[in-house]
Amino acid sequence: MSVAAAEFERVALVISDVDGTLLDDSKQLSPGATEAVRRLYAAGIRFTIASARPPQLARALVRKLSVREPFACFNGALIVGPDESVLKELPISTTDAQIVSDWIVRSGFDLWVWTDKNWFVSNPTGTHVAHHEELMGSEAEALPTRDMSRFCVLKLVGVSEDHAALARAEQEAPSLGCRSISATRSSEYYLDVTDASANKGAVVMTLSEMLGIPAAAIATIGDMTTDTLMFRQSGISIAMGNAHADVKAQATSVTKDNNDDGFAYAMDTFILGAAEQRAAAD
Repeated sequence: MSVAAAEFERVALVISDVDGTLLDDSKQLSPGATEAVRRLYAAGIRFTIASARPPQLARALVRKLSVREPFACFNGALIVGPDESVLKELPISTTDAQIVSDWIVRSGFDLWVWTDKNWFVSNPTGTHVAHHEELMGSEAEALPTRDMSRFCVLKLVGVSEDHAALARAEQEAPSLGCRSISATRSSEYYLDVTDASANKGAVVMTLSEMLGIPAAAIATIGDMTTDTLMFRQSGISIAMGNAHADVKAQATSVTKDNNDDGFAYAMDTFILGAAEQRAAAD
């Protein structure tokens, strides 16, 4: 159950995941998403995104949706203002980045290293690289060194088509002895590692403070384990219909799936519909 759910009165901000939530399986905005966001703003409800995506990909989506609030990239390791200024940055410590990157490679996964401006990959022909390059509109850079002290690392990613191995790695990560990391799967084939302070639960609290909105007045929506961290901090939480059962169990509501305009349905049913009901009752 989300915190302060009993004290919830009115949603003032919606924070949405991107992949599997706003986007369908072909990585396109679901048909009703843009209009749903417009309806939120028209009702006086603010909107933003919290994504594992880099700013290069998040910005294009933010423009399409006409987002006016700060948005979170790399699961919160980077908070970017609507004017594209960097408001907050949480790099992984050099020591932890080295331990994690060595572990990712040792586990047999491809390693992706993200900074605020660059994307380095250990295997330029590896799985999902070409698709990501297409989305980014630019090529990945071959990782020039395994020495993490050479980078300001915002996110490390283990990439593999062995989904079970990535799931096991997610459970193994806390035993690495790192001082402060968060390791969660943003999809079946990506294991994202950031500083422990950079997670979607922290995003809710950061935006709550930045925008002066109580966490109880924030609604969150998503489909993956990373999203349950923001579910726990918000007044209302909505799981996508395509989410796993354990994710759905941690949400206050469940909507349709991402290929059936589940985001728009959730906004109209659980956010705007609830607001209309309260207005009628008043």
